[in-house]
Amino acid sequence: MPTVVHNGARHWQRYGTEASLKRWVAWLIATAVFAWCWQKISVGTEWSFVLDAPAQGADILDRMLPPEWAYANTLWRPMWDTLNMATLGTMMAVVIAVPLAFLAAQNTTPSAAFVRPLALLCIVASRSINSVIWALVLVLVLGPGVLSGTIAIGLRSIGFIGKLLYEAIEEIDRRPVDAISSTGASQSQVIAYGVVPQIMPIFAGIAVFRWDINIRESTILGLVGAGGLGLQLNSAIGNLDWSRVSVILLSIFATVIVSEWVSARIRQAVT
Repeated sequence: MPTVVHNGARHWQRYGTEASLKRWVAWLIATAVFAWCWQKISVGTEWSFVLDAPAQGADILDRMLPPEWAYANTLWRPMWDTLNMATLGTMMAVVIAVPLAFLAAQNTTPSAAFVRPLALLCIVASRSINSVIWALVLVLVLGPGVLSGTIAIGLRSIGFIGKLLYEAIEEIDRRPVDAISSTGASQSQVIAYGVVPQIMPIFAGIAVFRWDINIRESTILGLVGAGGLGLQLNSAIGNLDWSRVSVILLSIFATVIVSEWVSARIRQAVT
């Protein structure tokens, strides 16, 4: 039953016949869709493996302990590669996404009929393809290594940064822009003195936030040959060297925690 607020007091009101029927039909459709999806999942699932999963997980955990701490000394270079992929990929994305954002925003685009749709298409294309897919393609084209991972991170980040930034541009206060325009300033001067100062704190926060996300993603790209800690993790899992796997997982966890702390401090400083 819905809640009706009258004179500051809440009162319960019974649904009508039509509203109740619509709710029951909606629940029936949702239940049917859930049952159909569950049936499709069940057909392709080996339930014997699922039932045995707790025992297998416990066995793997037992093999991971104690970690091979001496192996940690060999992870400094892969960890550095992971940080480089995230940082350089974010910088590449910023260089491309900032112009795209200004071209996509309604109040700064030079052509709403032609340029803006193309800029939005680039932003959507970047956001629609996961960084792992970018990395798979780039590893085939450029070969395995940090370069493929860096470009994959950058291509994925363009859409994220571009979308948030052009939305911020569209929400700026128009009064400073109109005031600068009334002095006869050019379009570039209006953007430089009326738009950019308003979006700089937001832009810094977006860039740092994306860098934080990219550190997490760069640890995964190594699983498809893009270098970094993920490559070491894939190798250790392939060799069933579980004591090393635990060290790598702890290293990834520590890297993410440190990046989260750094990004939080930077966001506090710029906002």
